[in-house]
Amino acid sequence: MPEKALPLLHRTILVTRARAQAEEFAHQLEEYGARVIQCPMIEIVEPDSYEALDEAIGNLYGYDWLILTSTNGVAHFLKRLNFNGLDASALDDLRVCAIGERTTEALREASVHVDIVPEDFKAEGVFHALETYLGGRDKLQGQVFLLPRAAMARDYLPHALETAGARVDIVAAYRTIRPQNLDRARIEAMLAGGGVDCITFTSSSTVINFAQLFDTNDLSGLLAGVNVACIGDITEGTAARYNLQTDIQPAEFTTLALAQAIADFYSR
Repeated sequence: MPEKALPLLHRTILVTRARAQAEEFAHQLEEYGARVIQCPMIEIVEPDSYEALDEAIGNLYGYDWLILTSTNGVAHFLKRLNFNGLDASALDDLRVCAIGERTTEALREASVHVDIVPEDFKAEGVFHALETYLGGRDKLQGQVFLLPRAAMARDYLPHALETAGARVDIVAAYRTIRPQNLDRARIEAMLAGGGVDCITFTSSSTVINFAQLFDTNDLSGLLAGVNVACIGDITEGTAARYNLQTDIQPAEFTTLALAQAIADFYSR
């Protein structure tokens, strides 16, 4: 690619996404000419207990819906489904809602049918898509939802469904934790020395864990002079709680769109 088509040439981007998920995002940034530094602020691990998830899998006949919000949720849920001696056919009688194209692809690759893919990835958009699919809010009354997800996650969707008369079973399929042995001194030295042009946050957890790494509730000083890129407005809101102004945010909440938004920002 010619240099004029590399808007991120000579730019250094700090990526805080989980290492297992960051490869494609990093590659997208490198395609635009960026130097990418991996600084994972979350790690995906098993939940403290599989008891609730195993119980739900053993009673799939009692659910009308399965909602999966991420590729992590898909991978951990299907792994546990197989552990319990079942395969994708066990989900045939459930309606399945998948959040995002990657989640949908992961399910279809595993031969799981998908009934709804909301256009808006936020919880509010998911609720609206379910409401529309069923033909009105009153149709949610009595519906039973299984929501395997991270041990700690935003509660708008289950609250909204329960307010509409549905039952929602939230079960932990995995946990996100801050990785051990992060080189805080190295990161701090790069930031202080002006070695980073942009930092990317792809979830609220990445913001929170980054702040905790530096034991602060105010990241504005540490990241002075660094452009902040957030994948969506929920993450942007979390960044604002730590006194960060978001400079770059894509219209679509995907890493592909985020990489494009970063490239567009610097091409200006």
